[in-house]
Amino acid sequence: MKQIYVLHENNEWVVPLREALGARSLPFVEWFLDAGVVDLAAAPPDGVFYNRMSASSHTRGHRYGPEYAAAILSWLEGAGRRVCNGGRALALEVSKVAQYAALAAEGIRTPRTIAVVGREDIVPAARSLPLPFITKHNRAGKGLGVRLFHDLDALARHVESDAFEPSVDGVTLLQAHIEAPEPCITRVEFVGGHFLYAVRVDTSQGFELCPADACRISEGDDAFCPTGDAADSLFTILTGFSHPLVARYEAVMAAHDIHVAGIEFIVDRDGVPFTYDINTNTNYNREAEARVGYSGMGAIAEYLGRELAALAPDSSRE
Repeated sequence: MKQIYVLHENNEWVVPLREALGARSLPFVEWFLDAGVVDLAAAPPDGVFYNRMSASSHTRGHRYGPEYAAAILSWLEGAGRRVCNGGRALALEVSKVAQYAALAAEGIRTPRTIAVVGREDIVPAARSLPLPFITKHNRAGKGLGVRLFHDLDALARHVESDAFEPSVDGVTLLQAHIEAPEPCITRVEFVGGHFLYAVRVDTSQGFELCPADACRISEGDDAFCPTGDAADSLFTILTGFSHPLVARYEAVMAAHDIHVAGIEFIVDRDGVPFTYDINTNTNYNREAEARVGYSGMGAIAEYLGRELAALAPDSSRE
């Protein structure tokens, strides 16, 4: 029997999707991608494969989860299986540099960014950026490596200290700081490659906020995720949202075979939007959704169900 296969490395983040798939009586199994074996000579099972590998997997002890997922996705795609958020999507998930290149190709403005490999080159490279600026990890998620610097001396002291933590892929990003007139960003959600809704995120308690319900209840799991009931008010779904960026975001997704994503932008004091993150392992805040009657995971489940129903009886290629 053909099934939906959910590929992931975080059990807590999958709970709402399990519920949504179960509520629709859709057959599914999970592949936990931490470590394992890929027999390239074997034929994969038939079905629809939904990749939810996260760039922050190494923070949960799954250092090589993305590499394992990349091998699995190559195997599946080579066999002609239906994959949602395949290898090209994963390549963007684990690299901010790749994200910014993809966005720029569609004429989407991103913050000025310098990628640095090597600790000793960080301070010299920063001299070409206006003050203030931020640092962040290239393979990020969870606000990894995000720090704001107002002068080069502070950066030098940080880079030379034990507090400096390199990105897991060795690439540190130096990025122009975008000063917004109010502490908020906009996250635009897409399912099936098309606009679902936009959510306003209050960043006054931290800039990199994850909307996942699991982040709000996991002690110490994410220093930038809100905790407690007050977190619900930080996320506000924008009904009737319309913006020229939506069509451009859909073009980026189509060009890179991305089917599910949350894309974030911030507006500066001159009203100019800067896009800074593509998250292909998107999560949703269910309390915010309940206030307007939306369900992101429900939309994903229905999309996967349609993809499963569309498979031809002989879709498997040995």
